[in-house]
Amino acid sequence: MTLPLSLRFALRELRGGVKGFRIFLLCLALGVAAIAGVGSLSAALVAGLSADGQRLLGGDVELRLTHRPPSDAQRAWLAANGMVSETIQMRAMARGPQMATTTKRALIELKAIDDLYPLYGAMKLDVAGSPQDLVARRDGRWGALVDPAVSRRLGLKTGDTLRIGEVDYEIRAEIEHEPDSGTSAFVLGPRVMVAGASMAETGLVQTGSMIRYYSRVMLPPTADLDGWIERLKQAFPDAGWRVRDVRNGAPGLRNFLERMRLFLTLVGLTALLVGGLGVGNAVKAYLDSRGRTIAILKCVGAPAGLVFRIYLTQVLLLASAGIAIGLLIGGLAPPVLSGLLRAYLPFDAAIGFYPLPLFMATVYGLLTALAFALWPLARAREVPAAALLRDVAAPSTTRPKPIFIAAVAAAFAVLAATAVLTAERTDFAAWFVLGAFATLLLFLAAGNAIVDLARRMKRPRRPDLRLALANLHRPGAPTLSIVLSFGLGLSVLVTVATLQGNLSAQVAERLPDQAPAFFFIDIQPQQVTPFEATARAVPGVGEIAKVPMLRGRIVALNGEAVDPKKVAPDARWALRGDRGLTYSGSPPEGTQIVKGEWWPADYAGEPLVSFDADIAAGLGVGIGDTLTVNVLGRELTARIANLRRIDWSTMGINFVLVFAPGLLEAAPHSFIATAQATIDAEVPLEVAVTDQFANITAIRVRDALATANRILDNISVAVRSTAAVTLVAGVLVLAGAIAAGHRRRVYDSVILKVLGATRADVLRTFLLEYALLGLVTAALAAVIGSLAAYVVVTQVMGAPWIWLPGTIAGTALLAMAITVGLGLIGTLAALSQRPAPLLRND
Repeated sequence: MTLPLSLRFALRELRGGVKGFRIFLLCLALGVAAIAGVGSLSAALVAGLSADGQRLLGGDVELRLTHRPPSDAQRAWLAANGMVSETIQMRAMARGPQMATTTKRALIELKAIDDLYPLYGAMKLDVAGSPQDLVARRDGRWGALVDPAVSRRLGLKTGDTLRIGEVDYEIRAEIEHEPDSGTSAFVLGPRVMVAGASMAETGLVQTGSMIRYYSRVMLPPTADLDGWIERLKQAFPDAGWRVRDVRNGAPGLRNFLERMRLFLTLVGLTALLVGGLGVGNAVKAYLDSRGRTIAILKCVGAPAGLVFRIYLTQVLLLASAGIAIGLLIGGLAPPVLSGLLRAYLPFDAAIGFYPLPLFMATVYGLLTALAFALWPLARAREVPAAALLRDVAAPSTTRPKPIFIAAVAAAFAVLAATAVLTAERTDFAAWFVLGAFATLLLFLAAGNAIVDLARRMKRPRRPDLRLALANLHRPGAPTLSIVLSFGLGLSVLVTVATLQGNLSAQVAERLPDQAPAFFFIDIQPQQVTPFEATARAVPGVGEIAKVPMLRGRIVALNGEAVDPKKVAPDARWALRGDRGLTYSGSPPEGTQIVKGEWWPADYAGEPLVSFDADIAAGLGVGIGDTLTVNVLGRELTARIANLRRIDWSTMGINFVLVFAPGLLEAAPHSFIATAQATIDAEVPLEVAVTDQFANITAIRVRDALATANRILDNISVAVRSTAAVTLVAGVLVLAGAIAAGHRRRVYDSVILKVLGATRADVLRTFLLEYALLGLVTAALAAVIGSLAAYVVVTQVMGAPWIWLPGTIAGTALLAMAITVGLGLIGTLAALSQRPAPLLRND
């Protein structure tokens, strides 16, 4: 079979190797690998999460109630329709046996289990025996299974006594693996497991205490899950429990994985866009090097269309090779990285072949290659043969035909549309794409401004500086390519580094200055006065704030059941599970009412509620609308009287929902309190309160912030690693731009040496050029990256901005070092060229 003429010519030229296309291949492979790797790993994690759903959830269906256990009728219905295991979970304080002589306390996540726990999976302990046997009462003492962290913090070992509430438990084993740990969200303390029958003796189960009751159900193999849940709702329409099934057993984990996948995919796409600039530069440089060949082809009668097809075929063949390399690397991400992630996740990734992420990476790679290669290809198609022969000295200003300009625009439009339409959060993806496009335009304008400014500047007296400025605007100068490619990659890195540094600083530095020392929960109404007296008696304790607290679920808006699919993504968290509620005659401290008015302190009228303004906007409700909350199985409806802007960063006591007096006072509830204290007063305050009130749990804010900071640090590793791919792509493009100008550098250095310049003079000239480029690019990237991070922190997260000059300066210095370093390598190579051979050949 005879190959098409364009393909034959393309293959014939490729026999000489791909020397001019190495950067092209590397840029495409890097970007495609980032997108394919993130997508494949995410798919493997989500598949692993789904496959392990029963174990992570602890059953086929999970029902949760807050403050109260299921009723006898509910227990009977569940037992008749499946196998049921009940657990109780709450936060509590654990102490060693010598309460009078020790100050050691540990906040724990207490879990009381029954005879059937776990329905799926298995506990792994450091001793033989079932969990039920180990926690059972022996010789008048209950047993406890503890996380090793409990033993370390309290200096205990197996066989020692651990006091929780009013009960002294014997530590009988350490927990090595808890099968349903994946359903836990933000964990403040290590796990302790006890027998459910022992809870009544602890004194912790009191009216209004923050206790969650879980009923996990194993359904018969033939049961219809949706039908079972529907029958449950019909049997108990007002139960008020949160229902989860095996399909969304760990929604927090799933949402986290999906959001990380979205963000990292978009960062990978940015790396591909940066690499696209390298693709365009490589194609342009290659076509420039083939200028005489193209001119000869045209002179002997080759149509412009044939020339275009020859080199488009070459680009597509090489793009396919680069994409294949990227797919191979990205496809290996799940087996390579899953082992590293095993320590951070309660399940294993499902290693396998996931075609969709690889297909999407292929689409992104092809679209990027076409979008950036079409312009130089179309330009070479239109340039006359004579112009091609003198293009190096006098670059042609010939523009592609409108049809090719439209094709380039269409390729970019399809690339952007694909990124937005395939994202779970289309709004986030759209803003990301717009931001990347705006940044490209800014750097394009900046690059042109640098060229124009260098052309207009008064010539310095120093020859090396004068030549360096001239090199910025001479024909064929790489100024625009360097500013565009390296600037965009560096901007992403500045944004990510500044954003992560801001969040860490908020948690580690700013918040502790504003936050209270402790949160105290499960304070009974009759304990409020003695609790306050006990806390104030400790030297160094400052302001104490206390409010009543209940838990309830938002179930209806304006009389209609809430449909989470119709709610803005940023507001859906308010519908997941129970929310804290309170009532007050006066607005919380620091409240900013943005709409409506607060009720009088002695208000007595129809039920009213104050609502968070951002959540209300996400739910589509406002002043005058009604909101229904299920509290302890009873649905309560109130009218929205005002909307508040809540500053959560102060870590004071605040609630999404604050009701007017008259509705919730009669409901069983407890109190929550905060206390300011000096560092020296923290331990005495914790000891005094927990010794006096065994049921009150003390949450040390400093420890909670440290936990949050560890989570941020773990996330930042993945984010920074992906963002670094963008910077690497920028470095590749920068290297390509320098390599493309190597022949011109050699020629310039030879002429300068012939005219009397020393090697030091030439070296200083070229280094000044790259130093100027690196400095300007770094400054622009620092401004743009900081601005992007500022918008995210202040507008999206609603947090105060913290200026981090060290982070920004560090990235700027990194840019300078890379630019000057690569320029030095290229300059030294040019300086090593002997003048005689070049002058004879020219």
